[in-house]
Amino acid sequence: MIHSVEAILNANLQATDGKVGRCADFLFDDKFWTLRYMVADTHKWLPGRQVLISPSALQDWDWRADIIPVNLSRDGIRQSPPLSSHMPVSRQYETQLVEYYNWYPYWEGPHAWGPAMTPFTTAAVRTEPIQAIEAGGQSHLRSVKEVTGYHIQALDDTIGHVEDFLLEGRTWAIRYLVVDTRNWLPGRKVLIPPAWASTIDWKRSLLNVRVDRGAVENSPVYDKERPLTREDEMALFAHYDAKPYWLE
Repeated sequence: MIHSVEAILNANLQATDGKVGRCADFLFDDKFWTLRYMVADTHKWLPGRQVLISPSALQDWDWRADIIPVNLSRDGIRQSPPLSSHMPVSRQYETQLVEYYNWYPYWEGPHAWGPAMTPFTTAAVRTEPIQAIEAGGQSHLRSVKEVTGYHIQALDDTIGHVEDFLLEGRTWAIRYLVVDTRNWLPGRKVLIPPAWASTIDWKRSLLNVRVDRGAVENSPVYDKERPLTREDEMALFAHYDAKPYWLE
């Protein structure tokens, strides 16, 4: 099922033995467009500290609820490797984190989550010795809050800015960017798969996408007040004459 990232922000986080704060942000991999970590603001419990939590540590919950259960203890979170509030998050820090929690590093393997397609499988737990994991490589993590507001540049003109992200709950992959076209088409929001982004200009806060303005103008309108159905998705890909992600 497809869910709004904006709707999850600020939800309360409940560890196995008590509250640990709230969901403050998400970090996504700008190479595979998948949410890798929830950023937990620990408030007065751990003053001035933020904690990264993998989706694999989140239990099933009602996505409409304001509480997200976390399959970690407060003491375990307290003793986790401290995170600096300054970006970017290094691969070295990620390696320390997966070693501490015994998670499998998503960057080690053939699939979206290393050895698995989703973060919610036993295969996502590391079983080989720690020394077998390499700390090298480049991290591609970006903040959802940072990218919200980025302008979208089509092939022939700008078409709006990023207002929200829609993720697939099973894989935590970002399937769509919600684009607000208010400065061009007032009151209209459209969806663009991030896979169509050709380049990202971080200095100019700009995403370049491989679609033209006319195609966006005539694309299906996105209504955030109702759930996105598979029929809606099929209509979107049919409009762009593109292959749906679930058939790739």
